[in-house]
Amino acid sequence: MTFDAEQYPALAAIIEPQVLRPLGELGFLDEVVETSSGREITLVLPASNWPQREYLETKIRETLEGATLNVRTMNEEELLHLRNYLRGSMTGTSTPGQHGHGSDQPKFLDRLSKTRVLGISSGKGGVGKSSVTVNLAISLAKQGHQVGVLDADVYGFSLPKMLGAVADPIVLGDTVLPTLAHGVRCVSMGYFVPDEQPVIWRGPMLHKAIEQLVTEAWWDEPDFLIIDMPPGTGDVALTLSEILPRIEMYVVTTPQAAAQRVAQRSAYAARKLKLSVRGVIENMSWFRGDDGVRYEIFGSGGGETLAHDLGVALLGQIPLETPLREGGDFGVPLVVSDPESEASRAFADIATKVAAQGPARVYRQELRIV
Repeated sequence: MTFDAEQYPALAAIIEPQVLRPLGELGFLDEVVETSSGREITLVLPASNWPQREYLETKIRETLEGATLNVRTMNEEELLHLRNYLRGSMTGTSTPGQHGHGSDQPKFLDRLSKTRVLGISSGKGGVGKSSVTVNLAISLAKQGHQVGVLDADVYGFSLPKMLGAVADPIVLGDTVLPTLAHGVRCVSMGYFVPDEQPVIWRGPMLHKAIEQLVTEAWWDEPDFLIIDMPPGTGDVALTLSEILPRIEMYVVTTPQAAAQRVAQRSAYAARKLKLSVRGVIENMSWFRGDDGVRYEIFGSGGGETLAHDLGVALLGQIPLETPLREGGDFGVPLVVSDPESEASRAFADIATKVAAQGPARVYRQELRIV
């Protein structure tokens, strides 16, 4: 027997929060059996450690009151069905649930996709780029957007720990299901190599790894895919510009004049790659003491000067707060632990401005009128 969605539509319609699809379509429900003691239903999961298991068990018990709930893991045929469903949904080229592979090109890479790809970049390390990425991503998610985060800083990956997304992704053949934390999906090289192991790769290996993280992760078609770029202008930036030609660059700097000059080189490199630079975010702008006074520890004016030189907006200034650093260390980002702090309000304001900007215009050479 198989699950009868028409007889139990409320069960079939339960949304699985990891992939945002109904249980009936995913094949997560087996059969409802009528017994002398009542009804029994089986929840079928891709893995025994499925991260949303407890949530799904609760929702099923609430929907089918008094029923006995059994849980088992998928067999190979069911896993293949799920893989093909997800690939079909992701590429839009094959009917979900069919056993056709279709194209490997995710829908969000299409130039007409609703997805905006945001690259968070900096000229050098140490300016808090990853902290900005994490807190901006969560701020966008809290405003109702569907958000994914790709940790492309393959040499210094840190996002899983900072985001609190420590559970390993679920791998279904050639499809990776990102981890989910605070409403944000996350994929990072940090999931696939030991934390203490350095990544010592040449350009072609980096290119292939980044391409796989982009195209083989089940991002669905999010509103925003935010990429934590490595510092500088090396191989990874070149690879991302090829794979994601619609990427919009946001430059993180500190108020310090030296940091501003280095960040400027990063922005100029993006423009040479024909990437759109959309704005500047100034981090560590000031420290507010117990006396309420703002102390500009790293100077002032760097973000404003950089934005002026680039001809883009200074989207916001993030104050230096100890809880912001602690949130990254312990996996509880500041916008989650203290959403009313000065820095959290700044992130929320930046998220609002980024969303309001809309996508960058893409000018195609073949459409030029001469």
